[in-house]
This record gives sequence, C-alpha cells and structure tokens, in this order.
Amino acid sequence: MTPLEELHGVSREIFDRALQACDIPLAFDRHLRFEGKTLVRHSSPRLPSISQSLEAYKDIFVIAFGKAALSMLNALLERLPEKIHLHGICSALEMPKKRNRHIRYFAGGHPLPNEGSLAAARATLALLKSAKETTFIFFLISGGGSAMLELPLDRKITLDDTIAFHETLVSSGATITEINTVRKYFSAVKGGRLALAAPAAEKLSLLLADVPLRDLAAVASSPTLPDYSTLAECAEILERFHLLEKFPPAVREYFERLQRNESQAARSRNEHQDAVAAFQHAQFDTLLSNHDFVNAARDHAQSLGYKVVIDNTCDDWDYVDAAKYLLARFHELRSQYLRVCLLSSGEVTVNLSRNPGCGGRNQQFALQAALDLARCENEPLVVLSAASDGIDGNSPAAGAIADTTTIARARSYNFDPEATLARFDACTLFTALGDTIVTGPTGNNLRDLRILIAG
Repeated sequence: MTPLEELHGVSREIFDRALQACDIPLAFDRHLRFEGKTLVRHSSPRLPSISQSLEAYKDIFVIAFGKAALSMLNALLERLPEKIHLHGICSALEMPKKRNRHIRYFAGGHPLPNEGSLAAARATLALLKSAKETTFIFFLISGGGSAMLELPLDRKITLDDTIAFHETLVSSGATITEINTVRKYFSAVKGGRLALAAPAAEKLSLLLADVPLRDLAAVASSPTLPDYSTLAECAEILERFHLLEKFPPAVREYFERLQRNESQAARSRNEHQDAVAAFQHAQFDTLLSNHDFVNAARDHAQSLGYKVVIDNTCDDWDYVDAAKYLLARFHELRSQYLRVCLLSSGEVTVNLSRNPGCGGRNQQFALQAALDLARCENEPLVVLSAASDGIDGNSPAAGAIADTTTIARARSYNFDPEATLARFDACTLFTALGDTIVTGPTGNNLRDLRILIAG
C-alpha cells in the first residue's frame, strides 16, 4: 500500500469513527432517562439533573422532523414509559417499514419541500391545536427540518412556489442563519410558531444541532424557540443577495406586502412576545452537535499518533475562501509536524449556477483543495470533506477525498477540473476516480467534517 492509499484509508477511518461516536441512542442515554413516569434530564455534566413527573399529563405528543427524525423518534419511543396516551407526527426522508400505530408518518422533502412536507406541517398544527395544560410535548428536531416541515403563511402560495423559494435560498450563497431568518417570515411553522400553536402545554425540544452552537435558534428555522430576528434583518438579507427578483411572483409579492404593511410587521413583533410567553412552558436540550462530531474525530486521530489541530474559523465561508484558508493553515502545520491532522467542522457555502451538475459543497471543496494539492506532487497529503448526514447536495455521495494526484488523474480521464468546478459537477469527476465517500443516509445530521492529513 502506498503512503497516499494509506492516508485515504486513515482519513476515512477517522470520519467513520466520528460518526459511530455520535450514536443517537447513546446520546439519549447520556441526556435523559425515565424512572417510572418521571423524566430525568442531564442537560450538562456541570449541572444537577432535572426531574419532572409525567404522571399529571393526560396526553403525550411527539413531533419529530428532520433528517434524523426516525432515529430520534425510535430512540425516544424505546425509552418512554408504558401506558401513556401517545399521539405523534413524524416527517422523515422516507416512510419506515416498521411504524408505531400512534404516530402519523410523512415522507418530507429535502433539500426542497414536497407535498409530504406541507401535509406534515398541517397535521402538526392540527395536533398542537388540541394541546392543553395537561399535554406534554416532545419536539425532536434535526437539520433538514426546514424543508421537511413547511407551510407558507400566505396560503395562496403554491407548493411549486414554495419549492422555488427554498431552491433560490439554498443556492444564493447566504449562510444557514441568513437563510433561516428569511424562512421564518415565510413559514407558518418556523420562528417559534410551533410553540405558539400550543402555548399552555409543557414542551421539551431535543435538538441535533446542524448549526453553530451560538445560534441554536437556526436549527430547522427555530420552530419552538423564541425568534429574536427582525423584519429589517430579513429585508436586508433579501436586498443583499438580490432575492426578491429571483423569487416566484407570488412569493415576491408576499414579501413586498410584508415590508409595506406596518400592521403586519407589528403583528410579527406581537408574535415574538407571545413566543416568549409560550417559551415559559418550554425547555430544550442539545443532544448532539458538530462539536461532538469533530471532537470524536480528534480523539481517534490522536489515538493513531497524529498531532491534531481543530480550526473552525471558516464555518459558513464560501468554499473557495475556506479551501484557501485551510490549505494555508495545513501547509504551515505540516512544516512543523511530521504527522499532522487538521480538522474543521461546520459548513461552507456555494453560489450555484442556474443548471448545476451533480455534487455538493463537500465535493466542491475537495476539488478546490485538489487544485492546491497538485502543487505538492509526490507528497503524502490528503483532504477529505464529507457530510455527517451522508448526503452532499444532489449527489448520492456524502463527500470526497482529494490528494496530490487528483488533478493529474482527472486530466488523464479527460476531465477539465476547473470547468468541472464551474459547472458544480464534482461528483462526476470523483466518481470516475473512485474517490467519492458513499455512506447512504446516516440518520444523523451534525454538519460537515473536513480532514486535512499528512504523514
């Protein structure tokens, strides 16, 4: 085995071990348990446990949505006490083969909503409307929930319009926080509105955070947490990315009407106040985040004898800028250490062309990095970039691995790497080279991991 082949295997092993360490059932066991009908929560090792009896609640609702909806729902159902009055909604990527008879299941869309997304949102709002003071609600929320549970505030906006709205946002180059700020003013289920739908019920949101921890409200566009964004912030994002002109007419007219109508803006502020009141009956815990993901990768890389450095500086940067920054840092570190592993978690952004090819932000980043690595011919250097959910953009891959030979091998297969980048068609190139990472949907979602390794 050549040094490059060995590094390919090591980088993939680090990624796989990090995924395994972020097992959702294990995360549930770390954070909560049931003693009879008493829920015991361990929100932090530094804080005392919180006990809460469910005996007084006549109904238990479970609302699960996002890429990890099925994993989270099954983990909770396995731990719930018996003989409770249970009702629930689950919007996941696909319909499960084994279903709980108390749960209504929907196949929501991602990265774009579908009819299942809208049907799940309608069913959720109808169920929450029936909640009372004697109802306890578990919200199981993971990344991807923004698309998989969706319903326009303006009921005149069609599904096709809603899909085009989401597609325009995700291809705009805006950060996830900016995208979700706009979504909150579009949607009947975001920006705290699920909490508003059941203000008197006791609510516990369990989150798998696919956003920076400084902005937990961005998970699935903050359906159950108070929304502190403003209409002015939304308007600034729309203007900076020239979004209104790209939206379908019905969506554009809705946002223009929203900005013109002072009473509508006032109503939005009142909703924010109501959300704060509703949040008095709400709590949340973060079960897993991308910090857990990257720290697990660090621990395994260290066990293999690598000097490990974590640098998340470029989170939410454009993929080109992120690649330049991380490669510069990588070259600096490898001048100091023989065996070094630079880790970076979070996400990079892409501004898609009108008709992109097959790929995603991770493969785009990897191919951009390959152009830099090509200058280091015959050196054992590898860059892996992959998504924890197993889905990179519109491709069947989670990401890809690049090395110092990637560009030369691609040219020998008659690929033009620069043109491939411009077409956002990196998956085609990496598939031909045998360097894609294919895991299938993992049932998890803790953002992306970039591994730059030398040894």
